Amino acid sequence: MPSYRDEAVVLRVHKLGEADRIVTLLTRRHGRVRAVGKGVRRMSSRFGARLEPGSHIDIQLYSRLPDGQAAPDGRRSLEVVQQTESLGAFGAMLANDYARWTTLSAICETAERLTEEGEPVLRLYLLVVGALRALSERTHDASLVLDAFFLRAMAVSGWEPALTACAKCGLAGPHSAFNVQAGGMVCEVCRPPGSQRPQPETIGLMVALLEADWATADASGEAVRREASGLVAAHLQWHLERGLRSLPLVDRTS
Repeated sequence: MPSYRDEAVVLRVHKLGEADRIVTLLTRRHGRVRAVGKGVRRMSSRFGARLEPGSHIDIQLYSRLPDGQAAPDGRRSLEVVQQTESLGAFGAMLANDYARWTTLSAICETAERLTEEGEPVLRLYLLVVGALRALSERTHDASLVLDAFFLRAMAVSGWEPALTACAKCGLAGPHSAFNVQAGGMVCEVCRPPGSQRPQPETIGLMVALLEADWATADASGEAVRREASGLVAAHLQWHLERGLRSLPLVDRTS
């Protein structure tokens, strides 16, 4: 019955019984894992405070199956938390900042939705850690950090929107129409009915966020940011096939 150690970000928690908690983790080497934190809701718990959403931790887990394998019915049993050490208490840092806390919640929910249990996703894990660190450092607007995370997470998942060429025929841009169902920017020949016509600066901002050009992103205007946020959220939720519960709570005005 092996134990193993990994780095992880806590994505979600919910209560189990009177004192325990089920924790959903995105780990560096083992992908998304669910584990039981026994007694972590008691005041005397040694590591309960480290198992909060947005916490970046070094964690030791006890696996009920060899090497975290699936049970014969195809389902994975819950791991058991044995030990944790804090690498970054991002959730605690942002708990009193509504805009950044709700942004953190949207990042964690998106990461959970984009992953399958037990499948390693190192690039997405690094994106989540980087986004939470950027939020805590408060160097960039929270809305920009969220949209940058959405765009890069979609790129890692194979859903990167076409921004510099037609999503249908590949004709090099710039183009003036954006269609979520088509996959991004489209030329006039390929443009489906109902396509949006965003400002050129909006697409420039999306490209900047995707490429980590923060000088351009930070210099963008409020109207451009708002339009870009709408396109990015629509593109993401189209591919997820249902909305993010946390996204309507995000404060985009800060």
